[in-house]
Amino acid sequence: MKNLLNQFISLGVGAAVFSKEQIEKSVEELVKKGEISKGESGELIERLIEKGSKLREEMDSIIASKVSQTLDQLNLVSKDELRKLERRIEELERRE
Repeated sequence: MKNLLNQFISLGVGAAVFSKEQIEKSVEELVKKGEISKGESGELIERLIEKGSKLREEMDSIIASKVSQTLDQLNLVSKDELRKLERRIEELERRE
């Protein structure tokens, strides 16, 4: 079963992009083909969902980091920086 799990996950980041329903359907097909037992299917589904969640979190972190690096390189201001500047302008306008 471990080998089967590794094969399933090694299909790229399939587990990360599969929905729970897709994973359940794929595992049910494995049960129908006799590649795993019905008893093993529940454990496999849980493992794939867990692995998918972890991969999604890792991908989100990598993407956020890359986007941040790119924005820094482009010298663009962030929303927070823009809001601070807007507040400062409003304060200065009120003083006049």
